[in-house]
Amino acid sequence: MSDSTPVLFAMGNPLLDMQVTNGEEILKKYDLKANDAILAEEKHMPIYEEIVKNYKITYVAGGAAQNAARGAAYVLPAGSVVYTGCVGDDDLAEQLKAANTREGLREVYLVKKGEKTGACAVVITGHNRSLVTTLRAAEMFEKSWLQNPEVSKLIDGAKAYYVEGFFLTHGTESTLELAQKASAASKVFILNLSAPFIPQFFKVQLEQVLPFVDIVICNEAEAEAYAGATGLPSTKDMPAVARALATLPKSNPSRPRLAVITQGSQHTVVVSSVSPDEPKVFPVHAISDSEIVDTNGAGDAFAGGFVGAHVSGKSLEECVEAGHKMGSMSVQLVGPQYKWPRVQVL
Repeated sequence: MSDSTPVLFAMGNPLLDMQVTNGEEILKKYDLKANDAILAEEKHMPIYEEIVKNYKITYVAGGAAQNAARGAAYVLPAGSVVYTGCVGDDDLAEQLKAANTREGLREVYLVKKGEKTGACAVVITGHNRSLVTTLRAAEMFEKSWLQNPEVSKLIDGAKAYYVEGFFLTHGTESTLELAQKASAASKVFILNLSAPFIPQFFKVQLEQVLPFVDIVICNEAEAEAYAGATGLPSTKDMPAVARALATLPKSNPSRPRLAVITQGSQHTVVVSSVSPDEPKVFPVHAISDSEIVDTNGAGDAFAGGFVGAHVSGKSLEECVEAGHKMGSMSVQLVGPQYKWPRVQVL
């Protein structure tokens, strides 16, 4: 690993995505929604062996924060982004490390001997994707890992921090430690809501972290879920939801909060706590349906581009543009991947 200090430190659940197409029968059998993200229950566990046996699988390095970190690494200078999470000592972890190396992302994994690395069944139907995750080693992350001398040095040196909402299902204490440290040092802490079930079923954990968040990113489904969980008058009014997120109480009021809501091929809405009644709307440069290969990871790609531009000191307009470009690039490839050789984004 390079000894250089990273600009961005990201934390989340490292997963290997197992992607299958034409998965209509799988959706029916396991009672899955076409465009959703869930944690696997007991009834879903056979899906991982079944898709290996009956479908052609594409393996792609995954995990929401890891996808976004790879996106940020794509737009930033080499060695700028480091990522942590918990993996097993197996072939899946080695595949993740190889993908990170290819794309310029540094990792400091906590490795659990004898455990399996987390996996995500990605069932693709048309332009929709249904994600079924078994966390395995990912949910064995320990807060003490953040005090590991090598990891602590990277955390202290970073200018910004990024955590996925999925991590709140088991890692709230670790998230709070990172968020509170960022707030105390006036560094940027970014949280992605990640899935509708986070505000719906992990509202308490989310509300513990939000006071320390400088940038909150979500898509329209996650925004609607947040609005419903918190009793906002309208769940469909994206500027109003963004305003509610942006104006929540903040531990470090000297730094404004941004709320960023993406809507797929529709415009992106951004509200700042500095001017909450003046939402900014950014149109997306739409691509044709024939150009769309796979929407899995598009939101993470947007986050990676946006965050990479933000820590580079770019304007809000440039940050959103970078996010849109990365999202557009991602949907034209299989899985949360980016074009090589590298294309200019910033």
